[in-house]
Amino acid sequence: QESPEGAKMVEFRKSLPAYKEKERLLAAIARNQVIVISGETGCGKTTQLPQFVLESEIESGRGAFCNIICTQPRRISAMAVAERVSTERGENLGESVGYKVRLEGIRGKDTHLLFCTSGILLRRLLSDRNLNGVSHVFVDEIHERGMNEDFLLIVLKDLLSRRRDLRLILMSATLNAELFSSYFGGAPTIHIPGFTHPVRAHFLEDILERTGYKMTASNQLDDYGQDKVWKTQRQLLPRKRKNQITTLVEDALQNSNFETYGSRTRDSLANWNPDCIGFNLIEAVLCHICRKERAGAVLVFMTGWDDISSLKDQLKAHPLLGDPNRVLLLACHGSMATSEQRLIFDKAPPNVRKVVLATNMAEASITINDIVFVMDCGKAKETTYDALNNTPCLLPSWISKASSRQRRGRAGRVQPGECYHLYPRCVYDAFAEYQLPELLRTPLNSLCLQIKSLQVDSIGEFLSAALQPPEPRAVQNAVEFLKMIGSLDENENLTDLGRYLSMLPVDPKLGKMLIMGAVFRCIDPILTVVAGLSARDPFLLPQDKKDLAGTAKSRFSAKDYSDHMALVRAYEGWKDAEREGSGYEYCWRNFLSAQTLQAIHSLRKQFSYILKDAGLIDSDANTNNSLSHNQSLVRGVICSGLFPGISSVVVNSCQQFPLHLYYMEDSSINF
Repeated sequence: QESPEGAKMVEFRKSLPAYKEKERLLAAIARNQVIVISGETGCGKTTQLPQFVLESEIESGRGAFCNIICTQPRRISAMAVAERVSTERGENLGESVGYKVRLEGIRGKDTHLLFCTSGILLRRLLSDRNLNGVSHVFVDEIHERGMNEDFLLIVLKDLLSRRRDLRLILMSATLNAELFSSYFGGAPTIHIPGFTHPVRAHFLEDILERTGYKMTASNQLDDYGQDKVWKTQRQLLPRKRKNQITTLVEDALQNSNFETYGSRTRDSLANWNPDCIGFNLIEAVLCHICRKERAGAVLVFMTGWDDISSLKDQLKAHPLLGDPNRVLLLACHGSMATSEQRLIFDKAPPNVRKVVLATNMAEASITINDIVFVMDCGKAKETTYDALNNTPCLLPSWISKASSRQRRGRAGRVQPGECYHLYPRCVYDAFAEYQLPELLRTPLNSLCLQIKSLQVDSIGEFLSAALQPPEPRAVQNAVEFLKMIGSLDENENLTDLGRYLSMLPVDPKLGKMLIMGAVFRCIDPILTVVAGLSARDPFLLPQDKKDLAGTAKSRFSAKDYSDHMALVRAYEGWKDAEREGSGYEYCWRNFLSAQTLQAIHSLRKQFSYILKDAGLIDSDANTNNSLSHNQSLVRGVICSGLFPGISSVVVNSCQQFPLHLYYMEDSSINF
């Protein structure tokens, strides 16, 4: 506080809306075991409230007994917020403030405020059900309704009756606090107004009118490159199934005439394809911003890695947007290394415009201070689950109004901003107010394992206490699956396998494969297979060189017709080539993605650390791999992990021969 920088930081903290509510917030926390705080973007709730509590406890002489845990839904959020708070306190990370995420963390003996992911706190609760020594728990971004967050709320609600001294502070960025308040027996709510500059919203009709861009049936197709032609062509196919929001969007479009707009705009809107992201439209709007708008960074919300990488490749080929002297292109995705993710916070060089392509992980908690323009595609990848057929799938889905407002709010942090929504206003009006909770739309296999680790008698009974319980069929499907793979016995008790699986933060099927690989001393190839199944397929399939690419992949299969073994050999060959400095040539020659192989390499290391922590493998690589040469054994381990789900049978009663196997992808060596 005595230095000029410290005095400036104190002034900044005092300027935040949260500071004006400081005494009221501290009094409410002292009087109530649970409090719900809603705060708009920029109010300072995430960085300031935990500090208020820590400073208050220190001033009152209770600092030594104060131990605050603040959860964030994502790794990057936990790390970025911890770094910001330690900077505000004039400290290095690991002093009074630290963070802990999976396989990474900085904390010291004097750390009294720990930022972590929800999963880290859940892991602690498995071994320390009373959270001994913890005085305050902040659960941030509860409005996102992730699986871990809803699970955490059930466990914490049960814990409160045993720990009357524990204080629970729930924080939401949206005004749905009453839902959480009623769940905790009418807990008091406090709203903190936001501190953002005005952000002007432009919907698709406004964007077309403003830029003069003309949409046609052909220029809306998103180009995913030669190796993913099938994904490009799939946009031309009609949807097989429509969910409720898709139907509402189509109805809204049919009932809108856009009569106040010009004929060129109306013609474009008549051609608009809601199933496409709109790479060419994004490119056109970015050009408009770079040529005609004021200085400031741009944040573009995309759905996933394929969209980000394909759009980035397209923009790099553009004469303006691909010029590194004028535009700095960055990406932000959950699968990226932490060091790469952190680049988005750095300022661009003078006279260079920063453009960040990100998923919905940039919606909340993390703040990129120089963002002035936001582009919102209106979609996010969601795992949806059909409980009747017991099948999950990850698909782009329309976001909620709350998410759309969150994205818009990213543009007004440092100066008045602009948000370009790449969909019409009538489509926004058709959005649901909030996203459907993850607990209601995803398979519950991993969650049920975690629940049994808490020594709960009935999984169904435990989940019935959720804020919005999942349907009984979904719970029953998960329990039956866990029994089938041997992680639960007939009485729903954890088996030895189940206990180990509950320690591994991966899908139970992949976890079982890792455990079997450790037990049968063939862990190296199994690490590669599990990492490959968790990442993307490294084998490229350019449409104009399909036969050559297929031949290259077949060489790796070595006549045993196994995609998994082909992946193992391709990875091992790449590692050898990397050691010799010829990794790039190896990938080019064998139609492999170096980026994907690097991601697989990173995942292998993570899984290896986890297995060592669980005591399943030791530090001697030779012992762990004494049987890795036995390919029959390796394939058996792969098969045991993939079961059930090695093949699927479709029954069609209309035909004489009712049984049909699902077809394989044409990139498989068995096709």
